Amino acid sequence: MANQGLNIDNLTPEQFDELLAQHEREIRLGNVPEGSRRPAAPPKRWFRPLMLFAATCLSTWYVGGPEYSIALMAILLCHEMGHFLQSIRYHVPASFPYFIPMPLPPIGTMGAVIIQRRGAGDRKALFDIAISGPLAGLLIALPMTYLGIQWSTVAPIPTNGAGFQFGEPLIFQWLINYVHGPIPQGYDLFMHPFAHAGWVGIFITALNLVPVSQLDGGHIMYALLRKKAHIVAIGFLLLVVGYMAWTGRYQWLLMVALVTFMGPKHPPTANDNVPLGWGRKILGWLTLAFLIIGITPDPIRYYDPGEQRPVRKPAAIELITPPQQGANPTQPG
Repeated sequence: MANQGLNIDNLTPEQFDELLAQHEREIRLGNVPEGSRRPAAPPKRWFRPLMLFAATCLSTWYVGGPEYSIALMAILLCHEMGHFLQSIRYHVPASFPYFIPMPLPPIGTMGAVIIQRRGAGDRKALFDIAISGPLAGLLIALPMTYLGIQWSTVAPIPTNGAGFQFGEPLIFQWLINYVHGPIPQGYDLFMHPFAHAGWVGIFITALNLVPVSQLDGGHIMYALLRKKAHIVAIGFLLLVVGYMAWTGRYQWLLMVALVTFMGPKHPPTANDNVPLGWGRKILGWLTLAFLIIGITPDPIRYYDPGEQRPVRKPAAIELITPPQQGANPTQPG
């Protein structure tokens, strides 16, 4: 099927996919030589992604200030560029990153996405594209978190003034204990903007590594296990639903609903039989294991000192509000 004179600039991704599928059918039928030129992908649209990037810069600046905005956008941009550059390497059609602004505290964004054509790459391409995003983001997020925790302040929990509390994933607990030692009762860590951005970057990365549907973890798990990954995805969703029912914490209900709507099962690649090799398999499992140390079951809650609360603060809680004027900025000896 020759595409000479065909205007593809205004095709939707679905229309282009159908055009490409038709071309491949014609090759299989022998109507078109196998070496004929495939339909070229329509040019990437850059205006909308650029505007969304600018809007997300503004929304994160509004929520956390310039240091927070620059740090978080650097983490998210590295994450998305990891996906995008690997898509170019494997010739998998993909859009520019679409950042999602949310000018509401305490995060200011809902992350970013890249739209790719399903089934365009083989098993190895799927693995490399999926894993490059989390690894590239963590390459920035982890050292930024360490510096932010160093520049954060240990101070008494204020008795007035409300704010947001952030649950501490295991890696955050380890870094806090390494830098500041055990936090005494009645005290807490008041996060520097870099630590705030690092927390968000780690949380978003861990959330993306959930092994279901079209999330990065779902892609990686499918590349590792192929169709057996469907069992893991459904089992994981059932585990989360059981956790919510058992604890009464329904923070994850929206995510479960979205993943269920998208479909927990991963679609096949262009070739599921391409071998990954032991190096990729080990790296894949280690990356998925980051979910254990990067996620927290109770990520964000609103803190109001006026409400009745236990004498000792709940375990694994981070305060983002700055310490009150005159508060002791160091922990007691």
